[in-house]
Amino acid sequence: MLTILDPLWEPWTLEFMQRALAAACLASVVAAVVGCYVVLRGMAFLGDAIPHATFSGVAAAFLLGGNLYVGGTLAALATALLIGLLGRRGVLKHDTAVGTVFVAAFALGVLLASRRSTYTVDLFAFVFGNVLAVGWEDVWLMAAVGGLVLALVFLFWKELLIVSYDPTMASALGVPVELAQMGMLALVALTTVIALKAVGIVLVVALLVTPAATGQLLARSLAGMMAVAVVAGLVSSLTGLYVAYYADVSPSAAIVLVATGIFALALAGTRLRARATARRGLPAEAPTPGPKP
Repeated sequence: MLTILDPLWEPWTLEFMQRALAAACLASVVAAVVGCYVVLRGMAFLGDAIPHATFSGVAAAFLLGGNLYVGGTLAALATALLIGLLGRRGVLKHDTAVGTVFVAAFALGVLLASRRSTYTVDLFAFVFGNVLAVGWEDVWLMAAVGGLVLALVFLFWKELLIVSYDPTMASALGVPVELAQMGMLALVALTTVIALKAVGIVLVVALLVTPAATGQLLARSLAGMMAVAVVAGLVSSLTGLYVAYYADVSPSAAIVLVATGIFALALAGTRLRARATARRGLPAEAPTPGPKP
């Protein structure tokens, strides 16, 4: 006998949906945490650049018959390192370094991939994402890399916090700012690799930026911002998979669009609250989250 809860439970009776949910939630949590630093540092362009740059490593591994994740990881880390080196000490402006490196790396990936006639089929999942195709080995790999990223974030919490808000003060306090910034780039690179299978190269930036932007609207501290971002990411993953299952659409696109919808609701709620506060003649709250002095 059917019950009202059967449609909610039905997708999770299938093993591929269980794997998809585990992978999407892992990617969402890690991307939400690291994405907060991306948003606070104004590095959204970087969040788009590194995923595209990983395509060169994925294509090289594909051409050589190697592990695509390893290839993507090496390319992501190399890109982050090169961007950091070019952007330090005024060699190039940060956005110029990002644009130059990621376009070259992505073009290299296209060139390498075009050497094989079947590349459009075999690399489709890495470009657009196919979380329904992940295996348990992929899930465990994502869990291991994600655990490492989260451990590094919380181990160097204070250093990353102060560098994100005030690099000048961080330097005065003896924090190795350049090393911290390079480490932040490496965290973005590793997070990109985790999210590749879930949403693909094209949509990774949305997973990094959108939940974090929602957290920025609703929270007044970095910890609160991360908490809201994680919840938004998890809700997006769960709801997006439901939509994909019942509407027979791309799960990657569904997850991203749900995350965007949550952001739109948060933005609308923030605007309405600000207008209501203004009408009552009360001082508006500061819109930017951060540690209170």
